[in-house]
Amino acid sequence: MKIHSVSELRSCCLVAAGLIIGTTAAADLEESSIELLVRADDMGVAQAVNEACISVYRQGIVRSVEVMVPGAWFPDAVRLLKENPGLDVGVHLALTSEWDRCKWRPLTEAPSLVDANGFFRPMTRQRSDFPPDTGFLEAGPKLEEVERELRAQIEVAKRNIAQVTHVSAHMGTPVCTPELRALVERLCAEYGLRYRDEQLQSARGFGGYEKSGAEKEADLVNLLEGLKPGRWLMVEHPTYDTPEIRAMGHKGYENVSEDREGVTRAFTSPKVMEVVRRRGIRLISYGELQ
Repeated sequence: MKIHSVSELRSCCLVAAGLIIGTTAAADLEESSIELLVRADDMGVAQAVNEACISVYRQGIVRSVEVMVPGAWFPDAVRLLKENPGLDVGVHLALTSEWDRCKWRPLTEAPSLVDANGFFRPMTRQRSDFPPDTGFLEAGPKLEEVERELRAQIEVAKRNIAQVTHVSAHMGTPVCTPELRALVERLCAEYGLRYRDEQLQSARGFGGYEKSGAEKEADLVNLLEGLKPGRWLMVEHPTYDTPEIRAMGHKGYENVSEDREGVTRAFTSPKVMEVVRRRGIRLISYGELQ
């Protein structure tokens, strides 16, 4: 560009300065922003879980929900998600069924993935305080059977739910070995879904089986007050305290209903929402990270 006068030079300098200041301000704003991805797991397992997952989205801070396709209440989850198309959805890949009195089975023929009754085993690894044949890894799962099952879960979810953007691993089991992790990553690439969370830091300091709903609410307020700039991830399991959920549980975790209703209370708390608004915390979903 050819400059013909001192005034033109001054104008160019001012424009350049404005661009630099604007760019710096934008960078400072980006560096000082707080983004939080709150994820609700296990939709599809029970009616109370389904209803709570919708409540913590519509009235609270959740923006991504994980759906378990083999769960008995998956059709109800599909109905609710069609009514709430703005809620981001992940396929919560399941190879375990942990509760003592509520079980789910694979969608495919998979003898190496099930116990004598045809249900998924309850634990990723055999626990010494659990009965024999309750560990997924010790049972020798066949990789080809795992692939067929995970592929079926993904395809059923995508066929029924429009807003599927990612996958996650129930109890960590589908990615508990390098071979299984590689399989999940390959399936994600094939189906155009997200898996890894490298962009997100874990937001810790909330919850605990022994804490009441009021304590969880206070913990979450304190956590949000202390969040520093960056992208954060929080994963929890909301539900309502109902007879159905009170009947769930397993050895070492018998207070499922009370514990997880406390999560619902905290995620929909007016005190929590006030902190989010006041601090300008941006609630994000996996879909926005695509």
